[in-house]
Amino acid sequence: MKRRSTALLSLAALLGAALTALPVAPAGAADEVEQVRNGGFDGTADPWWTSNVTAGLTDGRLCADVPGGTAERWDAAVGQNGLTLVKGTSYRFSFTASGAPEGQVVRAIVGLADAPYDTWYEVTPALGESGTTYSATFTAPVDSTRAQVAFQVGGAADPWRFCLDDVSLLGGVPPEVYEPDTGPRVRVNQVAYLPDGPKNATLVTDATTRLPWRLRDAAGRTVAHGWTVPRGLDVSSGQRVHSIDFGAHRARGTGLTLVADGETSRPFDIGTARYERLRLDAAKYYYTQRSGTPIRDDLRPGYGRAAGHLGVAPNQGDTAVPCQPGVCDYTLDVSGGWYDAGDHGKYVVNGGITTWELLSTYERSLHARTGRPSRFGDGTLALPESGNRVPDLLDEARWELDFLLKMQVPAGQPLAGMAHHKVHDEQWTGLPLLPAADPQKRELHPPTTTATLNLAATAAQAARLYRPYDKAFAQRALNAARMAWAAALAHPHLYADPADGTGGGAYPDDDATDEFYWAAAELYLTTGEQRFADHVLASPAHTADIFVPNGFDWSRTAAAGRLDLALVPNGLPGRDAVRRSVVRGADTYLATLAAQPYGMPYAPAGNLYDWGSAHQVLNNAVVIATAHDLTGATKYRDGAVQSIDHVLGRNALNISYVTGYGEVAARNQHSRWYAHQLDPALPGPPAGTLAGGPNSSIQDPYAQSLLQGCVGQFCYIDDIQSWSTNETAINWNAALVRLASFVADQG
Repeated sequence: MKRRSTALLSLAALLGAALTALPVAPAGAADEVEQVRNGGFDGTADPWWTSNVTAGLTDGRLCADVPGGTAERWDAAVGQNGLTLVKGTSYRFSFTASGAPEGQVVRAIVGLADAPYDTWYEVTPALGESGTTYSATFTAPVDSTRAQVAFQVGGAADPWRFCLDDVSLLGGVPPEVYEPDTGPRVRVNQVAYLPDGPKNATLVTDATTRLPWRLRDAAGRTVAHGWTVPRGLDVSSGQRVHSIDFGAHRARGTGLTLVADGETSRPFDIGTARYERLRLDAAKYYYTQRSGTPIRDDLRPGYGRAAGHLGVAPNQGDTAVPCQPGVCDYTLDVSGGWYDAGDHGKYVVNGGITTWELLSTYERSLHARTGRPSRFGDGTLALPESGNRVPDLLDEARWELDFLLKMQVPAGQPLAGMAHHKVHDEQWTGLPLLPAADPQKRELHPPTTTATLNLAATAAQAARLYRPYDKAFAQRALNAARMAWAAALAHPHLYADPADGTGGGAYPDDDATDEFYWAAAELYLTTGEQRFADHVLASPAHTADIFVPNGFDWSRTAAAGRLDLALVPNGLPGRDAVRRSVVRGADTYLATLAAQPYGMPYAPAGNLYDWGSAHQVLNNAVVIATAHDLTGATKYRDGAVQSIDHVLGRNALNISYVTGYGEVAARNQHSRWYAHQLDPALPGPPAGTLAGGPNSSIQDPYAQSLLQGCVGQFCYIDDIQSWSTNETAINWNAALVRLASFVADQG
């Protein structure tokens, strides 16, 4: 661009120009048509608008002085409205931008210019002072004559200067083909194999006959060798593959590699130490998810931050949170608990299944033949509560339990004893945003039967596990569980509105049969009362085939009750049949694992990977692990141990879905505060954080721009913008805690 002298522009003039702009004609299928007007700022800024910045032309660029102290990215912006997009057409969005001081982040979007302000594509680079050109293609998901390009520059603590040039939105370009870097074709568990456990790998190759393989130690010496087994086409990935079994080699070692078909795998260990660390790191994740308390940097170096949502400005909660309009006329102190995922919401149904799985991890250690309670004992997780003579895993779960109890409708109010479904911001917030900086109004959402039964189940379980350490809390939890159970019986069909998804997830579920079964099971295990046994035995969930391909989750909770009835000692009539049903479920998952060349107990119908598929693999493996606890049979131990390979690198993308584990691991999970990808001053996710994993529905715009037509395992991208494939969530990490603990116990 030819550089021009500075000319200051008023906000009114810029907005006026935007309002009078006319849309460009739609691009033809074979034509490349520019949608942006004056993207080079040739002598004027028309028809660009600005918001909350002082802008002008400097050397042929649009430069804006951005104020500090704003909360959201969109609190300061530059943009152009009135653009036209044609559904199914590919567009190349490009621009050159700089920021001073360097490291400032711009959120560059293509989206709807008016409510509901849908975003169809976005990129969020950290800017340098010299200027960098960014370019990417995406496919328009809708027809629109009300599109915009916008550069959102708010959210910084201090003032900075943003400069922009050469903005282009070119329609009719060939779509960009995204090809992930999958590294060597030998796919292994990049962390560790147990010395006495199964050791399997997958080779991607077009060869139709067996091939030789070699296992090499860190010095390059061959320590084992054998032949691959051709497996043909793997449906889950669309690849042709062979299997490698090197389980006969039991010597411990570090830095080993597998060599086959001219490829060398990523390194791995044979040993148990990495799993001892993983079980702790996966559980330590919860401390940095805490709401309502400062995170101490001495306990989590690099992750210290101010307490979020204690009513300290700019926060508006959570110490006196009102309901949504028309829901209730009281406020509740619902401070504490864990932030659910990458946002600042807190949800009873997801908090419930998460708390159950952590408590059950500890309870398993009390009853399983390989259980070791000391592994989560006092002091193991470096918590503020460490040193109180309570197992640290129970201390961490208590933080969420206290929150769940606060979500119960008080006595004397309509629906007393029920639990509010969730609490979160009135509107969605942008990334990054530390919890203490969230300015949004917080709201309680209507009570639901499913949330109430989550409270009943987890509080009942807590009553028996905390009794040796805090009898008063155990009794309080049991009282709350009884109240919740009675309230749910009185209101069995109050469900979450699927459309209630502004500012937080809806978590809809219109069938509480499984939650009633789970809550009755936990109440029976704690009290032994006949009325709860009667409900368990009469429930259709008691004899149903509940071990489905997608596994158990927050909306499918019957397995929680079934697994606990099988493992926790009790006198339920017909308990042997309960135990046999778990073993049958494990056999189903073992058959699935054996049929999968990548060795995982997960094969969803139609090869459509679900949201959070990585944790579904792990939860299916938990069923297999429980069968080992019940029977002692080696095949169940080996099946559960092999299943963890998938999340640690033995997959089509050759990536570990656990941060900090494996040579190539997920590190950019979607989060408002683990947002190093967007803001270098913030940390990335802590070691032991599980990514969601492949999701065939790819609901977010970033994944949609790159992964259209993806096959099964390839529907994933490690980018903070991909909230549908790469988020972090408390229930997902709970599955990792449970299975990593089981694997560590087998060493």
